[in-house]
Amino acid sequence: MRLRRSLTTAVGLLAVGTLALAACSSETDPETGGSEETAAAEGDGGATDEFPITITHALGETVVESAPERVATWGWGSTEAALAVGVEPVGAAEQVFTVGEQALLPWVEEEYDARGAEHPVIFTDAEGGASVPYEEFVEADPDLILAPYSGLTQEQYDVLSDIAPVVAYPESPWVTPWDDIITLTAEALGRSTAGEQVLTDVDTYLADLAAELPEAEGKTFAAIVDSPSEGLVYVYTPADPRVAILENLGIVSDPSVAELDTSDGGFFYTLSYEELDKLDSDFLIAYTYTEEEAETFGESDELQAIPAVAAGDVVKVVGNVAVSSVSPPTALSYDWADGIPAIAEQLAEIYG
Repeated sequence: MRLRRSLTTAVGLLAVGTLALAACSSETDPETGGSEETAAAEGDGGATDEFPITITHALGETVVESAPERVATWGWGSTEAALAVGVEPVGAAEQVFTVGEQALLPWVEEEYDARGAEHPVIFTDAEGGASVPYEEFVEADPDLILAPYSGLTQEQYDVLSDIAPVVAYPESPWVTPWDDIITLTAEALGRSTAGEQVLTDVDTYLADLAAELPEAEGKTFAAIVDSPSEGLVYVYTPADPRVAILENLGIVSDPSVAELDTSDGGFFYTLSYEELDKLDSDFLIAYTYTEEEAETFGESDELQAIPAVAAGDVVKVVGNVAVSSVSPPTALSYDWADGIPAIAEQLAEIYG
């Protein structure tokens, strides 16, 4: 199904020398059978599209010759998208920031457990995608690597492509729309019909939430993370999926967010405390990582310069898991109670 090279050859392309195999990262429980006996996908029985499938993306063109049986994922969202259309990846990146080293996001773990499926090998990702553990991918022995929302460089893509076909992002790193992540994943797996159903379910869910928030329709927002130690805030742009999906609730990104944008097409930019008065939205969405941060958010004179903060119109997403559920939302996390539903509840309190 793909041109397969040895670990030495693949990693040698980067001239990084000899790498030891991380065998412990891919061992399977002897009671459940070896990885050779555990299929990552339902195979042709679940695929509805005709193979081969060709996908053109920012880093090249990928041909998937037949229904994948050992899928690996990298980056964000594709693990959930694969599971949502009926495929269980054999390898996925660890989520250090959210739940710690060698751990899965809770909604991903719950889905594997609900299926009675063996958990995937967890790829080391201590640098948030800046480096790729090639040897761990080789050990996982995938026949397809999904990375439609990732930061893969051309060099990383080329090396991974010597291990298995790789589906990268369509245009730029880290800005693939949430729905395109689902569509691309489903397409690569030959399950476009299932992908369309997932999108219909998400759209219906969000439309139902929006119907309960008529007074919030048309209200503008800015989504930020405060960084007091740096004397600035991180502002998410309309290109970021976490912003785009919220517009399905009838709210819109404030024009000032785009006017102040210095990211040149990126998903965030920074704004100094001296400029916060320019962030002129009807309400603010603040991503906070601890209860203490949430409780004290907006008390400083600097943040009071933001009109929405001064007015008390602030929606808070609290805790690493909750923030991750909407950063950006995925096929399995869009209805996580402390994420988008909590945002909707707070909007109802402000505009109810």
